Amino acid sequence: MKAVILAAGRGTRMRELTRSLPKPMLRVQGRPILEHIVEGLVGAGITDLFIVTGFQAEVIEDHFADGARWGARIVFGRQTVQNGTGRAAEPARSFLGDSPFLLTYGDILVQPETYRDVRARFEGEPCDGVVTVTRGEDVRQGGLALFDSAFRLHRIVEKPSAEQLAALQREGWLGMEGPFWYNAGIYVFRPALFEFTARLQLSPRGEYELTDAVNAMAAAGLRLLGLPIAGRWVDVRDPEVLQRLEAESAAS
Repeated sequence: MKAVILAAGRGTRMRELTRSLPKPMLRVQGRPILEHIVEGLVGAGITDLFIVTGFQAEVIEDHFADGARWGARIVFGRQTVQNGTGRAAEPARSFLGDSPFLLTYGDILVQPETYRDVRARFEGEPCDGVVTVTRGEDVRQGGLALFDSAFRLHRIVEKPSAEQLAALQREGWLGMEGPFWYNAGIYVFRPALFEFTARLQLSPRGEYELTDAVNAMAAAGLRLLGLPIAGRWVDVRDPEVLQRLEAESAAS
């Protein structure tokens, strides 16, 4: 198995913190967010890594070089047009060949063992991919993942309205008390993903959305399994989250 890390974005919600530094290189516990991710992947036995860069790409590329310092082989490719997550992994296509791959955003922090869990879920039974989820988030601000009784993905609903949530409850996809599964931004796919990203249409916000490709895969009958993340999951989305992480680090 290989891995692709999406680290091309600027992270405008970080305001002045990302004026000259890409968001995945912001430090948590004294090290860049991206370094935590690389070490977690290597600890899970995934050592062939592709990092998709964009804004201030050379900062990431110079820091990680060929990856030997982390016991990895790291290759870089640049997303020259920032047109959404649906096309972000495209630079890695030839690198991946026919290998399955773990795909993660470069601003998601989890416990290192999470990567082993994701890999084990994919390898544990025949499937076409894995979609990780977490509890406790306001799904109206992200992706609500819906599963059947076998915890196979039905679809992801982005930022559902109160009316959509009520309709999903009436249809039996949601209980009145949940569980409400929030898309956690870490996946495993086979290269068949690219057949679906190639057919994406621009979303209402003018971007190609990865979740649209995932939904198309599920609708086509591909077997996408869910995996709840155990332990910490943090979307380092803004300065307040970064400040909280640093406060937790100082207190421990």
